[in-house]
Amino acid sequence: MQQTMILGILVFDRIKEAGRTQEVLTKHADVIRTRLGFHELSDNICSRVGTIVLVLQGNPAQWTALEEDLAGIGGVEIKKMTFDYLFK
Repeated sequence: MQQTMILGILVFDRIKEAGRTQEVLTKHADVIRTRLGFHELSDNICSRVGTIVLVLQGNPAQWTALEEDLAGIGGVEIKKMTFDYLFK
């Protein structure tokens, strides 16, 4: 059976937590298949709140390590979805 996990990460203060968040993502880059990052941007303001969506691959034990490292960053909320499927 194959698994794919999608992590949604809400960073409450991008300016304060961007460096630590990037360090964790770089440390676990081998399990990140896709990474999308979003924040509001206009002519007047650049939002301090950011959202990151990760699609993970590989060893689920490494996913857990990534989640634990992200949870150690203050001001980060994590949601996840896991999909199990069979290759034919």
